[in-house]
Amino acid sequence: MDHYFTNNENLASEIRYINYNYGDINFTFASDNGVFSKNKIDYGSKMLVETFLNSSHLKTGDFLDLGCGYGYVGITLSKLLDINMTMVDINKRAIHLTKMNLKNNNVSADVYLSDGFANISQAFDVIITNPPIRVGKDILLNLLLDSANHLKDSGELWFVMRKDQGVKSVMKILEEKYICEVMAKSKGFYIVKVHV
Repeated sequence: MDHYFTNNENLASEIRYINYNYGDINFTFASDNGVFSKNKIDYGSKMLVETFLNSSHLKTGDFLDLGCGYGYVGITLSKLLDINMTMVDINKRAIHLTKMNLKNNNVSADVYLSDGFANISQAFDVIITNPPIRVGKDILLNLLLDSANHLKDSGELWFVMRKDQGVKSVMKILEEKYICEVMAKSKGFYIVKVHV
């Protein structure tokens, strides 16, 4: 079975549109087969964005949406905050959709293909991610640990993970080097902020 972090060139395209409102601001996202949460905004991603907007003091600077999918997290934050957004994904279809959705929502960002941090050289004030759990725990942990190497001195990594996906054991490993704070919990989802 193909996952949303693989590229299946033969997968039939079936564009559909998802609407999202934040306050009085409306967003429309094109989605398709072969991307994460293709039929609706994922609850964890929504919780991640809304917790960040309500809790973080970092409202400007350089942001990275790591594993951007069709662009919900990065586009929503770019529209609502005065930030420089970079959005990356390993999935070519996700990148194509993100570029469409930036245009549809009148937002600008740098968007490109990258397997984790493979094509990323700069440092960020905020890295925000709904990480690809199905890649396996080792790759997932490397992704989160590697994030810290791409943060500026006072930067923050924000991620969402479910309790039953091992968020507590992931936090325990991260806490050997960094400070982890649980910023919100709901329906088994944890929003975690990581900083030095």
